[in-house]
Amino acid sequence: MTDPIASVPDHVRRLGRIHHVAVVVRDVEASLGLWRDTLGLPVELVLPIEHDRVTIAFLPVGESKIELVQPTDDSTGVARFLASRGEGFHHVCFEVPNIAEALVRLEMDGVELIDTAARKGAEGPVAFLHPRSCQGVLVELIEAPGGPAWATLGYEGL
Repeated sequence: MTDPIASVPDHVRRLGRIHHVAVVVRDVEASLGLWRDTLGLPVELVLPIEHDRVTIAFLPVGESKIELVQPTDDSTGVARFLASRGEGFHHVCFEVPNIAEALVRLEMDGVELIDTAARKGAEGPVAFLHPRSCQGVLVELIEAPGGPAWATLGYEGL
């Protein structure tokens, strides 16, 4: 009997670069005092994400970014995380060439998915993997610019 996982092409099996590391904060503007002013990281974007009920800021560092995430509604998972654990590390995001292929492969490998299909994120199609399957770490996947989910989800400027 052939192992179906062994037949998965390497380009589907591998994750890409770390796109960003997310930090939950109480106040994005106040947190920029550390990340921008003290540590010297440039601010690329500060944006309210209404459907997720958060405000985010992206600060590039090398080929990756730091994402600051401030909940704007006390009923969200991010707000509950902040209330129970305080400010700090929230998730790591990896870039993949094709998010649908990556999700199928990870599910075949037994990884518990939070999202079974890509959804709109601030910088491209995203999906999350459950911390129970990732040694307690929330993992986000983001599809590389121009990947197949970009058109499906209606991103502009392809």
